[in-house]
Amino acid sequence: MHADDERDPLDRWLSQQVQPLPPPPGTFELITRRSRRRKLRKLAVTVVSAAAVAAAVAIAVPVGLNLHLSPPPTKGNYVAGGPSPTQSAHSQGPFGTANPVKSPSPSPSATHSTIAPSGQAHPVPSNFQPTSVTFVSSQRAWVIGQAGTPGRCANKDPYICTSIARTDDDGQSWQGVPAPDTGAPSGKTGVGGIRFLNGSYGWAFGPELWATSDGGNTWSQVDTGGARVTDLETSGGRAYALWATCSGGSSAGFAADCTSYTLMTATAGSGDWKAVGGPTNGLTDGGGATSAVLALTGTDGYLLAPDGTLYSGPIGGAWTRAGTAPCQPGQPPQANGLPAGALLALVDSTQLAIACNPISSTSPPLLSTSDDSGATWKQLAAGSWSGIPDLNGLGTMTSLAATPNDMTITLATTTGIYVLSGGVWKPSNASGSGAPAGGFTYVGMTTNDQGVAVPADTSRHEIWITTDGGANWAPATSITPGK
Repeated sequence: MHADDERDPLDRWLSQQVQPLPPPPGTFELITRRSRRRKLRKLAVTVVSAAAVAAAVAIAVPVGLNLHLSPPPTKGNYVAGGPSPTQSAHSQGPFGTANPVKSPSPSPSATHSTIAPSGQAHPVPSNFQPTSVTFVSSQRAWVIGQAGTPGRCANKDPYICTSIARTDDDGQSWQGVPAPDTGAPSGKTGVGGIRFLNGSYGWAFGPELWATSDGGNTWSQVDTGGARVTDLETSGGRAYALWATCSGGSSAGFAADCTSYTLMTATAGSGDWKAVGGPTNGLTDGGGATSAVLALTGTDGYLLAPDGTLYSGPIGGAWTRAGTAPCQPGQPPQANGLPAGALLALVDSTQLAIACNPISSTSPPLLSTSDDSGATWKQLAAGSWSGIPDLNGLGTMTSLAATPNDMTITLATTTGIYVLSGGVWKPSNASGSGAPAGGFTYVGMTTNDQGVAVPADTSRHEIWITTDGGANWAPATSITPGK
C-alpha cells in the first residue's frame, strides 16, 4: 500500500488548496452604491449645517425699518412704511371683504426697498388711513390706505403715500407689507381699493390695476389701455373688474366722469384680461356720466349697469340680462367708487338685495329683495323701518351686505350701521352716538357672524369688526406703527 493511501481522508482534504467561492452577481456594484450614499449623507449634513449658520446670521442682521424710503430699482417697492403709496364662498362687497378660504399663509414682507427674510414682521407706517379692506379668512386680511409723510414718500409721486398692512389675527395686530409704486389714489392714477382671492393672488385697483401672485410681496401693473378700473371682485379662481371709459373731468374721484363700462375677467395669475363679451360690453346710460357695481358669489356674478339693468352669469361663463333693478346706481358715485343711488348685496346665487337712496329729503329709503336672480323684486314694507323711528337720522346709505347663509342684511350709512333681522331694521351699537363721525363708507360680512366696516373718518386709523352678525361692533386694534 502506498504511504499516502494510509493518510486519513480528512487530512488529505485539508491539505488541498482552497478555492474561495465567487460572490453573488452584483455584489461589487452594491458595495459601490452604498459607499456613494455614505458620502452623500456626509455632504448633506455639511450643507445643512452651513445653511443653518447662514440662516442664523441672516436673522441676526437687523433689517432697516426707516419708514421714509428711498426709491427702489424696480416696481413693487415696499411702500408700506414709506410715503408712497376666495376662493370666495360668497361675494366680496365693493371695497370690502372676501369670505373664508383655506389658503397657505404668505410670508410677511419688508417695509424697506428690498425683500426682507421670510417671516419678519415690520411696523405699519405712521398715520395709516385705511380706505379698503379684504378678508380671505376669519383671521387674515389686507388693508390699503394712505400713510407716511407726504413729500417724503418712496414713490413716483413723493406726495402720494399709498401703503398696505396685513393682519393674521383678525385685526388684533398689523404689519406693513409692500404696496404698488403708483400715483395718487384718486383722479387719473393710483389705487384705492384692494381684493385678494386667497393667500396668494390679489389686486389693487381704482383707477389703475396692479396684481400680485405671492401674497403681496411684489406687485406688477396691468395695462388697461387708459381705462379706469372702478370695481373688482374675485371668485372661483378668477377676478372680475369694471373697466370704464372716462372723460377725465375735474373731479378727484376715480370713478367720476365715466361714461361707459365693460366687464373684464382674468384667471388668477394669468394677467390676460379679456372682455366677458355679449351684453356686458360698453354699458352706459344714454352717454352721460354713469356708475355701475359688481357682486359675486362662489358660483355666479351680478353686474348692475348704469341704466339699472341687471346682468348675471356663471363664474367663467357667459353673462346675460337677468332683469331690471328697482333703482339705478346713480351719479356721481361715492368717493370710494361705490354707486350713490343703488347698493347691491347677494345672499347666494339667486337671492339678492338692493337698497335705494331717497331721491329727495322727503322720500323714505327703500330696500327690495329678489328670490329669482333679479327677475322680480319685492319691496320691504314700510313697517320694516319701525326700528329706526327717526329716518331723517339714518343719513345717506353707503354700503349694503348680506350674510352668506341667511337673510340678515347689514346697512352702512353716514350715521352708523343698521341690521335687518326678523323683518325689522335695528340700530347696532355702531350707530348714532356710538358711530364714528361721518359713519361708515363700507360694510361687509365674511361669515354669518363676522363682518368688517370702514369708517368714513380715515384719520381714526382703524377698521371695525363684528363677531355677532352685526349687532355689536368694535374697532380692531388701531392700525398704527408697531401695532
